[in-house]
Amino acid sequence: MTSNREHSRRTSRGRALGVTSLAMLALVVCAATVAVTVDPAADASDPSEVDAAGAGDSIRGESEEASVGVAPVPVDPIERAYEIQRHQLVEHALVGSIRDERVLDAMRKVPRHRFVPPPYRKNAYDDHPLPIGEGQTISQPYIVAKMTELLELTPDSRVLEIGTGSGYQAAVLAELAGEVYSIEIVEPLGRRAAGVLEDLGYGDIHLRIGDGYRGWPEAAPFDAIIVTCAPERVPDPLQKQLAEGGRLVIPVGSQFWGQELVLIRKRRGELVRQDLLPVRFVPMTGEGVKSGAKRSDPDE
Repeated sequence: MTSNREHSRRTSRGRALGVTSLAMLALVVCAATVAVTVDPAADASDPSEVDAAGAGDSIRGESEEASVGVAPVPVDPIERAYEIQRHQLVEHALVGSIRDERVLDAMRKVPRHRFVPPPYRKNAYDDHPLPIGEGQTISQPYIVAKMTELLELTPDSRVLEIGTGSGYQAAVLAELAGEVYSIEIVEPLGRRAAGVLEDLGYGDIHLRIGDGYRGWPEAAPFDAIIVTCAPERVPDPLQKQLAEGGRLVIPVGSQFWGQELVLIRKRRGELVRQDLLPVRFVPMTGEGVKSGAKRSDPDE
């Protein structure tokens, strides 16, 4: 999933330092001051519908200051290297284009590399999409940040995501909203995402494996809805589950004829559509394909 707009500029400006070189630097620094031990955590469970919670691996360091009563500082050289890359990505590819500081802070915090398959982790903080298996991708960081910013989330917001994928977008949403609901139609991806989110401690995220075309009616209405796959038309059930004053951000169109990122607002019961920028997402599957999502789109 990626944007065609300013992509080459963002990629060249946003490319982070290599994990290997940064990790080596961090290891050299830490070797002089810290003794590192690893305490692996247990594997996460994989329910088909789960509230993700828990924590990932922990690494503890014992410094010289510990002998004088100061608590030891946890140190993980590899994670520190990824953190440096993550901050560089935000500074070079997002700052200036993304104006919401809460969104920028979320992008600085959420570890994208944890949602990327190991063979691609060295590129986790490049500003472009990456494969995650099952024919799906993790979105370009700029697009994740832009779509999130368009939702205008508050700590009280209730948000629905259609297309959990890797779980990365859901984690970013959880940094900003009060309640996050996410649906994934591809079961292996949904179960994998649930495990990663549980490891990272995102306990307020409700995950469901199923067809997202009809949304999550029993939890509706939602202050915000975000769709990370492209139907040819906006699904009518999602529009009906949008709360008054709510915002729906969705890519719409065909992979062959082009897609547009669309913002839909509900104002006094009316749906107002705004086309924003050309994008390229994986197509919506399931009922969205069978029906063609041929219900009416606002302002068409």
